[in-house]
Amino acid sequence: MVVAFLILFLPFFSAEVCGALNVTVSPGPVVDYLEGENATLLCHVSQKRRKDSLLAVRWFFARPDSQEALMVKMTKLRVVQYYGNFSRSAYRQRLRLLEERRGALYTLSVLTLQPADQGHYVCKVQEISKHRNKWTAWSNGSSGTEMRVISLKSSEDSSFEKKKETWAFFEDLYVYAVLVCCVGILSVLLFTLTIIWQSVFSKRKSRVRHYLVKCPQNSSGETVTSVTSLAPLQPKEGKRRKEKADVPPAVPAKAPIAATFHKPKLLKPQRKVTLVCSHGCLLGLGVQLDASPS
Repeated sequence: MVVAFLILFLPFFSAEVCGALNVTVSPGPVVDYLEGENATLLCHVSQKRRKDSLLAVRWFFARPDSQEALMVKMTKLRVVQYYGNFSRSAYRQRLRLLEERRGALYTLSVLTLQPADQGHYVCKVQEISKHRNKWTAWSNGSSGTEMRVISLKSSEDSSFEKKKETWAFFEDLYVYAVLVCCVGILSVLLFTLTIIWQSVFSKRKSRVRHYLVKCPQNSSGETVTSVTSLAPLQPKEGKRRKEKADVPPAVPAKAPIAATFHKPKLLKPQRKVTLVCSHGCLLGLGVQLDASPS
């Protein structure tokens, strides 16, 4: 009968005695701090089994390559105790464990963070009360968070890298802008030089004119035609000479009169003589006889 009773009621008894507390650590699950800052971790406790029970709070610390080590403990009588290396004065001055709300909220402060403070922090809470004049643990609970300490050198390096990336982007943009401006300036210069060259060439072409000049016959009796080019601004003297050469001669006041008058020469009339041949043929001969004056 006793064994059957224990088998039936032991689960309920163990649940009543060893029930779990609701423990939560914030901020979490991962929190980042800069080197030299002050970190504050909050341990929230709820769902106590007994109203008159007391809480014993312990904080454990574990590095990635080591096991958990007890740092500091607040007893059921609210006495703070330090353990291990954390009991040294260098650590005791940097660690603070306080009870903010009785039986509900506990804070762990780590002052002036160092790279060695990086690791896993665990808050373990035990509910204790007197039962038949003996201190008995009724429930337990735990929770943890990961703290990362960023060194100033790494933060400066990261910020420097970010600034370097942004400056590299702006430098590339500046180079592209300079290249675009240079291309634009070269295009404008080439366009200006092309216009100037075309204008100068057209002016020279307009100034040069070709004339066909007919020269007198040379010694061989051929007429030579020569080509001359004159600019419109140069041939002022040539124009004047041409104008002088084209002036007609002066008209005299009276027509010239011949000195001697020649009489026209009169010709004597000519006679035609017809001869009769003895053979009966009639031959017409035109004979011109010159008669001398009697």
